[in-house]
Amino acid sequence: MDPRILREIEAIFPGDRILTGLGDRYTYGFDASFGQYLPELVVQPQSVEQIAGLVRLANDHLIPLYPRGSATSLSGGPLPVKGGIVIDMSQYPKRLDVDRENLLAVVTPSVITAEIHRAAESVGLFYPPDPSSSHVSTIGGNLLENSSGPKGLKYGTTKEYVIGMEVVTPTGEVIRVGGKTVKSVTGYDLTRLIVGSEGTLGIVTEAILRLIPKPPARRTLLAHFPRLKDAGYAITRILSSGILPAAMELMDNACIRAVESYRPHGLPTDAEAILIIEVDGHPSAVDEEIRRCEELCLAQGAGGCKVAENEDEREKIWMSRKMVSPAITRMGPTKISEDATVPREKIPEMMEHLKRIKEKYRLQLVVFGHAGDGNLHPNIITDERNREEMERVEKAVGEIFEAAVSLGGTLSGEHGIGILKAPYMEMELGREGVMMMKKIKEAWDPNNILNPGKIFPAPGQTKVVLR
Repeated sequence: MDPRILREIEAIFPGDRILTGLGDRYTYGFDASFGQYLPELVVQPQSVEQIAGLVRLANDHLIPLYPRGSATSLSGGPLPVKGGIVIDMSQYPKRLDVDRENLLAVVTPSVITAEIHRAAESVGLFYPPDPSSSHVSTIGGNLLENSSGPKGLKYGTTKEYVIGMEVVTPTGEVIRVGGKTVKSVTGYDLTRLIVGSEGTLGIVTEAILRLIPKPPARRTLLAHFPRLKDAGYAITRILSSGILPAAMELMDNACIRAVESYRPHGLPTDAEAILIIEVDGHPSAVDEEIRRCEELCLAQGAGGCKVAENEDEREKIWMSRKMVSPAITRMGPTKISEDATVPREKIPEMMEHLKRIKEKYRLQLVVFGHAGDGNLHPNIITDERNREEMERVEKAVGEIFEAAVSLGGTLSGEHGIGILKAPYMEMELGREGVMMMKKIKEAWDPNNILNPGKIFPAPGQTKVVLR
């Protein structure tokens, strides 16, 4: 970093909030995906004024800025691919105020998502978005990646719950979008535009979240299937029966065996798939619906079903699902986690595509995810040092996206585009669709300061890993 520019940064931030050591910079050079990029320095802002000042400075000197929360991104969202300055928002002052009367929570971006869950439930309310990383991920990252999780099937994604924000724009202005009213149709909906923009259109410094009453009852079912495709058909039969579960999660045989090897939960290792189904609502309706789900699973070929009879049994079922990601990381040093999503009726067909791709490229490809909303997580376990295998991985990833888009699906259901899916954007949106998004980025960020290198492919880029 040019000493003259560093002195200007030191005029904005106290010395202990500027990290320039090589070890610190390496620490901020990766996220939960793979790849390592070294920033020039890291700052830990304590006020919106500091962030606005830094953004204006970055525009003056054309320095890339990379906002970052807990860095649980699986698409490379916060990686400082062009060097520059990482803005560590995880150390921003925490504020979490629940307004029970108005069913709202006002939060700062550094608040951990699970803290919002606990605060809402302590007063009988509910914040549904629940990514698997909720115990470590910050709400600021959740907003900018539009995270969701198992509850997305019934309750939608983060964007359905953000109704207002304070934001520092890419040119250093501080603006407010939306507000505390549930209904607002004044002008363009900038709130929706910023949520899910992956840190390319603004840095969130405060958010107003909508809360809902906590469902009075919930029941959870685990069903195992000898054939994977029958699990897919069971999903579509339940959804077409008129029942809308709060969650429907799928784990294939490789995931089941990985979990049992990592932390045994008594899952049937001979099953090709298990489904975890949860319904919530009025107690009498919940009892009836969970039994109907059980009947439909058995009719579709389930080898057995287990309905949790108490909260401990429910927690045990869900813990087996939460163990999938850490368990499969033991299968190899590099985990490539995709989240191609298809219309629900296409789930069985997508599973057949994934099986074919796995066999064609001879890869460790495991599948789990939020099957109820078509949001599957094909994960390839590999070793990035093995170039020959990585070439097969690259081709397999491309075919996964082709299959999803050909079935009317999308590249990403919740992980975002980041750097890992950028080369495939035109596959789904077409050249003109991507161009319209680029025009929005250029209008907001004329110097391309904020999180450059994300969402949009570099000219001529067709691959990610092996360029």
